[in-house]
Amino acid sequence: MSHDAMTPGPRDSRSTSHGGGRNRRGTPRKRRRGLKITLSVVLVLLLAAGGTVWWLYSQLDKNIKGVDINKALGDDRPEKLPTSGQNLLVLGSDSRAGAENKALGGGGSVGGARSDTAMVVHIPEGRSRAVAVSIPRDTLVTRPECTKADGSTTPSANRVMFNSVYSQVGPACVVKTVEKMSGVRIDHYLEINFAGFKDLVDAIGGVTVDVPQDIHDTSSGLDLTAGPHKLDGTQSLSYVRTRHGIGDGSDLGRIGLQQQFLLALLSEVKSQDLLSSPTDSYKIANSATKSLTTDSGLASLKSLAEFARSMNGVDPSTMETIMLPVVYDKQDPNRVVAAQPQAGDLWKAIRKDGTIPESAKKSPATGG
Repeated sequence: MSHDAMTPGPRDSRSTSHGGGRNRRGTPRKRRRGLKITLSVVLVLLLAAGGTVWWLYSQLDKNIKGVDINKALGDDRPEKLPTSGQNLLVLGSDSRAGAENKALGGGGSVGGARSDTAMVVHIPEGRSRAVAVSIPRDTLVTRPECTKADGSTTPSANRVMFNSVYSQVGPACVVKTVEKMSGVRIDHYLEINFAGFKDLVDAIGGVTVDVPQDIHDTSSGLDLTAGPHKLDGTQSLSYVRTRHGIGDGSDLGRIGLQQQFLLALLSEVKSQDLLSSPTDSYKIANSATKSLTTDSGLASLKSLAEFARSMNGVDPSTMETIMLPVVYDKQDPNRVVAAQPQAGDLWKAIRKDGTIPESAKKSPATGG
């Protein structure tokens, strides 16, 4: 089966040009329930750290890559929550580095990486519930002045597509961009790339999803009828990446599929008795950690497992997942911008206690 060319958006969203292309007016579901894949990874790591595969701790620990977000961003940041609540920025990146990731990206000479999916996950004080806000990757944002990994400075820029910030400046600038647009302090950063996604699904033996409608994506070769299907890693990657075969062909429609799949993935992980099989536990944890990048505060198996334990009270099946309210850009209908006052009210609620008013969930671009 051929793979999705991974072009993010109705047009090639590696380009920041405006104008042209067809107007996107699809209407995906107003609200979805789900979890980002990296939260599933955290659960897997927690299970793996329970003792059955602790003898392989050193290898798993070395797999995790860390980014010193605090050093990169300095002190010009929003205030921390006045409670014990936490805010996470969770990214799925489409890195094309290495032969395997390049193949998953559809081949060709595409270089670099982009933040394919992004969620701000708010876990209020008490850690018994959670809210995840998906940021559409075609959202036009103001990128603040950022410092690259080599120490050079990138000036601020207006009307930059959100998913390009990662490739242009790096993960720390993505965090800074989110903080500037939301006023929300990001406490932790987690990222997993294409290969990690595929390998994790294959390691757990596939994931069963209830396909909401027939999908016939000629670009990726994904061909599914409505109803339950058990997908392997490659099929799962095509499923969460498809846009030509669902809705209006936009990123807004794809977000719903991604959230639905990630909930199914987490359910599959939880249903397996991983502690009864050290071999399976290690295989899954190894697949997860090899493609995991976190902030330096979580960049060890011990730290990640401790953080996961602190979230034991969160029931993933009741996590509220919301798409950032957006409206189609007036200059380029193939791009979106944050809708006001809905987006402002949403971020204000996140900064307060995570109780989102219904009015802040309505997105003009989706008719919700």
